[in-house]
Amino acid sequence: MRIGEALGLQWRDIDFNTRQITVQRGIVLNRIEASTKNHKDRKVDMSKQLAKCLESHKRTIRKRAFAAGISDNLWLFPGKKWTMPLDKNSWRKRVFYKMLDKAGMRQIRIHDMRHTYASLLIQAGESLVYVKDQLGHHSIQITVDTYGHLVPGGNKDAVDRLDDPAPLGLRKT
Repeated sequence: MRIGEALGLQWRDIDFNTRQITVQRGIVLNRIEASTKNHKDRKVDMSKQLAKCLESHKRTIRKRAFAAGISDNLWLFPGKKWTMPLDKNSWRKRVFYKMLDKAGMRQIRIHDMRHTYASLLIQAGESLVYVKDQLGHHSIQITVDTYGHLVPGGNKDAVDRLDDPAPLGLRKT
C-alpha cells in the first residue's frame, strides 16, 4: 500500500477471515481522502504472519484506547488525539528511521518497501496482473513499465516446442 493508504485504514477495512484488507481511502497532506489515488477500492491480500501481527496490534490499540477513555477507535494507526490517523512525517522520524538504524539498515524511503513487495511477488512467479491489482495501479501498463524488467527471461523450452508442429495441430493429417 501507499503510506497514505495504510495510515487511512480503519478496523472495518480488515477482514481476518478472508485475510484481506480493503483499501478505500487515503491520507493526503494530513487530510482524509474519501478514495484512493486511482479512485478505486481494492482488496490487498494479507499473509498469515501479517494477519497475526494485526490481530495483536488490534488488542494493543484497544487497551491503549480504553486507558485513554476512548470507547471505539476507528483507526489502525491512530494519532495522538485518537480521532485522526497518525501523521506520516511524525511516524517516519519517530519510528521508521529509528527502526532502520536499530536494524543496522541504511535509510530508505517508506515507498521503497512497496517496490520491494512488488519485486518479491514477481520473483516468486506471480503474474503482473496480480501485482497490478495488489498495488492498485490504474493500468497494467504502469506495472509493466515499472516492474517488467524483473519478469524472468524467455523460456527456451517453450520456443523449442514450436519446432514440432504436431502438438500444435499444424501438421496435415
